[in-house]
Amino acid sequence: MSSTCSPKYRINPCLLILLAILSFFQRSSAQQVAQNGASSIRLNQIGFYPDAPKIAIVLGGRDSVFYIQTPEKKTVFSGELKQSVKPDFAGNKTLIADFSSYQIPGKYVLFVPGIGYSYPFEINKSVLKSVAYASIKAYYYMRASIPLKEKYAGKWHRAEGHPDTNVIVHPSAATGKRLAGTVISSPRGWYDAGDYNKYIVNSGISTSTLLSLYEDFPAYIKTVKLNIPESGNHIPDVLNEVLWNLRWMLTMQDPNDGGVYHKLTNAAFDKFEMPDKAIAPRYVVQKGTAATLDFAAVMAQASRIFVKFPGELPGLSDSCISAANKAWEWAVANPNVIYNQDAMNQKFGPQITTGGYGDWNFSDEFIWAASELYVTTREARFIKDINLMPDAKMPLPAWNQVRLLGYYALLKNTRTASAGVRKELPGLKKRLLAFADSLIKGADETAYETVMDKSTRNFIWGSNSVAANQGVALIQAYMVSNDPKYLRFALANLDYILGRNGTGYAYVTGYGSKTPMHPHHRPSSSDGIAEPIPGLLAGGPNPGMQDHIKVPSIVPDEAYIDDEQAYAVNEIAINWNAPLAYLANALEALQSKLKP
Repeated sequence: MSSTCSPKYRINPCLLILLAILSFFQRSSAQQVAQNGASSIRLNQIGFYPDAPKIAIVLGGRDSVFYIQTPEKKTVFSGELKQSVKPDFAGNKTLIADFSSYQIPGKYVLFVPGIGYSYPFEINKSVLKSVAYASIKAYYYMRASIPLKEKYAGKWHRAEGHPDTNVIVHPSAATGKRLAGTVISSPRGWYDAGDYNKYIVNSGISTSTLLSLYEDFPAYIKTVKLNIPESGNHIPDVLNEVLWNLRWMLTMQDPNDGGVYHKLTNAAFDKFEMPDKAIAPRYVVQKGTAATLDFAAVMAQASRIFVKFPGELPGLSDSCISAANKAWEWAVANPNVIYNQDAMNQKFGPQITTGGYGDWNFSDEFIWAASELYVTTREARFIKDINLMPDAKMPLPAWNQVRLLGYYALLKNTRTASAGVRKELPGLKKRLLAFADSLIKGADETAYETVMDKSTRNFIWGSNSVAANQGVALIQAYMVSNDPKYLRFALANLDYILGRNGTGYAYVTGYGSKTPMHPHHRPSSSDGIAEPIPGLLAGGPNPGMQDHIKVPSIVPDEAYIDDEQAYAVNEIAINWNAPLAYLANALEALQSKLKP
């Protein structure tokens, strides 16, 4: 009887078993190194422009070398890792891998001995084109009142949701000419966030940001093709998408007095189901000063843009400026009508418990609306009683702080400004550049070398929109100064969004190797498709845990979890996607100006 390990075999089976065991552990070790490397090397998971800065962040390890390698592990570049000047929010210093001088297009990984391999990335001239386009195409997937056909939506096609042709006037919105219970038609528009409601205040900043993308980069935007139903109609696709929401906004103005309803909404949030299954009654609720002024600003901006398409859109420009004027007159007559949902629910029913978007100060809305109306009409009446610059502050745009949007409009439309306004513009430009300088000061000393990494105060609900809006502000600063330093840090913040951050997530769904799979978004959760709708920006790190979902870490830039119930970190929203769309597409348009 012979043993299976008998020496009579030419190849000893025992040796084969030993070799197999060693091979297994070697493969396991290699896989572990690769996995550890991907989690310990933070970089833009999409890639880099050839002539632009290229930075990766390495966690752990010692001062050492790094290598840029092809997928076949051929080394094409090496460099020295340098320690960050300052630690991260957890108190640890990082290592910086700067390979900006490597400019040859191709597919690569970054390798650090003892750490492992990064996620793959590319270097090429249109490397961010796909995510830039997707950030706009995301709005198509958010459309109400239309079926999304497979030709345009791919596997995310779905039935029409919320035709909104039978919308009820809520008692809070009733007037003598539109009584409570009156039924109006208010179709189209974008679902605002993870829910199925439509909010004027949030639509205001979102629609304006996309209009500004066209206004600032018209030649580039004409090249952006999104494959939406209107594509090929001689109007840029970005504007085609904007029109879907703009036409809804026009229906939200009471034609009898010019005031604008705060939102179109269910009484309560829908459960997690597809849009066509959500059939609860819909209401327009109370008019408010914030909604009316935001509407006025957007309509004034839209008027001067769509006047360029008289053949394709006859009369639209006139309709927009007429609506803007009526809204302005209502707001001047009603300068302090606050949308206070709790107070409203004490007086009227049914109670409304969807997103409040309440604001208690309208000075910024008056500045924005006055600026847009003045730029479009050149009528001094819009600014004569408005203190356009009440102080030196330049607060970053958000749905409830829109002053800077007015400043952007004034600064990029200076040629035909009146003498009085021109006198103010140098000071306004100086303030904007001072604000931009404050954003970038010391950013290259942080652990991730981004503006976002400078302060824990950036990590609020919707922190990724803070990163994007910082980038937009820096691009606006570049446009009035031509100083490329602002573009460098705008790009760094986009790198932050796409993986160079405290969690290692590329926060845009469908883009990157480690990307959110479970956003707080009803269609993505309910459609039976594993991958969420692409191009959506997740909210981002926020240690506040307002949803009571525990995040893995309360270190501010690590406070994120990919959980569909975690709306405080993982919801999506149109006002978060808009600055992402502006930032990514503006950098595509300006990439020749980027310098290491």
